[in-house]
Amino acid sequence: MIVAERHQHILRMVNEKGSVRVTELSQSCNVTEETIRRDLDRLEGAGRLQRSYGGAIRIGPQTHETSYLLRETVHVAEKQLIAVEAAKFVAPNDRIVLDASTTAWHLAVQLPDIPLTVLTNSLKVAFVLSEKKNVVVISTGGMLVPNSLSFVGPLAEQSLEEYHVDKAFISCKGAHMERGISESNELQARVKRKMIGMAEQVYLLADYSKFNTQAFMTITSWDRIDRLITDAETSAEDVQQLRRRSIEVIQLKE
Repeated sequence: MIVAERHQHILRMVNEKGSVRVTELSQSCNVTEETIRRDLDRLEGAGRLQRSYGGAIRIGPQTHETSYLLRETVHVAEKQLIAVEAAKFVAPNDRIVLDASTTAWHLAVQLPDIPLTVLTNSLKVAFVLSEKKNVVVISTGGMLVPNSLSFVGPLAEQSLEEYHVDKAFISCKGAHMERGISESNELQARVKRKMIGMAEQVYLLADYSKFNTQAFMTITSWDRIDRLITDAETSAEDVQQLRRRSIEVIQLKE
């Protein structure tokens, strides 16, 4: 495979998958990892992709995220109530994973200081839990996104593949009855998909504003959600429809 063909092959893999590791590209192109790293540097210099630790990321609209500071000020009361309820499902010695959502941060605040192992891609969640001496915190590592104070990319996804947890607590940007759970940022969606895949039980933490919305990238279908914790403003029709799908819905009172 000549250099130009290899570059096209690399771009095709990155664009199809969203993010690819150096080791995977090396095997696919049958060249050394050092050669792939040089290729990625050239392609980044040409504006064709974005380098990350351990691989490369597709350039596109998936890189846009709402600022964490802005998200902290939206639907705060609903998120806090949902977090209080979610904390009731965490038992001593549980192994859980929390995403980088503000709702997950509220949950981290609510978690008791009991023996737990918590995996997360959120700096804010890790910082809160670091003050609880009985909680073991494992960070995914990866490419830091300042706008969301979270880690994403191939290294974050790869680290999650090494673990298995009892429960995943996930939020989202959209919860559509037909199209499932979605996220506005593709890299965050990929990390959340990994989190869902590594868990025995999946808890969706979503306030009413997330419903009947389809964000940029699908995370998963409703079939993979075991429990939904939501607030009183979520419509009764949506709640009934999800319960008919055998999803346990916990709707909080005002």
